Amino acid sequence: MLPVIALIGRPNVGKSTLFNRLTRTRDALVADYPGLTRDRKYGFGKLGPSPYLVIDTGGVAGGEEGIDEVMVEQTIRALEDADVAIIMVDGREGLTAADEYVAELARKNAKRSVLVVNKAEGLDTAIAGGEFHGLGLGEPLAISAAHGDRVAALMDMVLGDVEIEPEEAPLPSYDDDEHALRIAVIGRPNVGKSTLINRIIGEERLVVYDQPGTTRDSVAVPFVRNDRKYELIDTAGIRRKARVHEAIEKFSIVKALQAIERAHVVIAVLDAQEGVTEQDVSLLGLVLERGRALVVVTNKWDGLSPEKRKKVRDDLDRRLPFLDFAERITISALHGTAVGELLPAAERAYKAAIADLSTTELTRELEGAVMEHPPPMVRGRRIRLRYAHQGGRNPPVIVIHGNQTERLPEAYRRYLVNRFRKAFRLKGTPVRLSFKTSDNPYKGRRNKLTPRQERKRSRLMKRVKK
Repeated sequence: MLPVIALIGRPNVGKSTLFNRLTRTRDALVADYPGLTRDRKYGFGKLGPSPYLVIDTGGVAGGEEGIDEVMVEQTIRALEDADVAIIMVDGREGLTAADEYVAELARKNAKRSVLVVNKAEGLDTAIAGGEFHGLGLGEPLAISAAHGDRVAALMDMVLGDVEIEPEEAPLPSYDDDEHALRIAVIGRPNVGKSTLINRIIGEERLVVYDQPGTTRDSVAVPFVRNDRKYELIDTAGIRRKARVHEAIEKFSIVKALQAIERAHVVIAVLDAQEGVTEQDVSLLGLVLERGRALVVVTNKWDGLSPEKRKKVRDDLDRRLPFLDFAERITISALHGTAVGELLPAAERAYKAAIADLSTTELTRELEGAVMEHPPPMVRGRRIRLRYAHQGGRNPPVIVIHGNQTERLPEAYRRYLVNRFRKAFRLKGTPVRLSFKTSDNPYKGRRNKLTPRQERKRSRLMKRVKK
């Protein structure tokens, strides 16, 4: 399970800036305006010694009224659910009453706190953090979220004492029945995830109700089918931020993201009645980012007219071109139509994700691809791709060696991915390419002339007009 880190503090101390720095994204809005962040933002951490989930929270200062009271409740819930809370203060403005209020919340509710003095660029670190010792949260660490100063040291400190479950390496073999195939079922609220799981296992195992948000937490359902062990993970529905009001629902999203991280295969459920929404695209983008094997399921297919079905299929092609590798299945979870196809599709996707790819066969396919469509010329020089080998599994990583590989256009990279996917039947899993450029052994070395060449050069130099 990934550790959870919550960023809290009064308004405009730089929480969203630090969030963007930790996730290496620009997902959180940043502006010199207090209270810009009102809703929670979740992301996978990409800076530091180990992976984690990070939550950006709205600023709290004490004395909140109206909607701001809800923000305080959500901040408290974030402190309770997080493994570590990063308490942020402003090194340029100094200690304020709002900082003391935030510190009091942390002392009462956080499992562990780290005090961070932000906006410390150009300041003496000892002086910047001096007055914040009185908050009683330990030794403050001075950083600059905007410039990245000492942020890496911060993550080493934050994650140093957090217990992290080890990676599942090596992955269980496809035929090893001692290990269950973990399948996370994700989607927006009320698309039929719990109904689908009940239909797959053949019993009313999960609560089903015609109201969005019935499932609050991730629920693991183990079962056996044809001597093969499975574990279906039902997750809370993830909807658009503007429609998420209850604090408990906001933090169920963390559980859903952790389920994606834990799963071998993800079944993404869409609602045929509503089509593909922006939230569907965003959620599927997270699955792709984590490199999980994927099956896209369109539920509530029964009762649709042929015109409506064609419109939904066209919508899938138009909105989800980046998921062309995933198998698409149309079902009715309520009536059981085509539900029997899901587990075999998940098996095929997982088998493709953990496939062993021969270096000989990869290199042969690479040579065939280059012969059929050579890489373009760059500054009059041909990009040469020499050989390929497998660099990882789940998802498959193919390492290609050559020269000038960093100049290879994105279109040609997609061509290679499609070529490998078709050749090795890697349906249902993303394929990632990694390029290695060989060093030129003669770079920086001058040619050494033979005695004959030296004599010829001397004769030519005599004829040069001075």
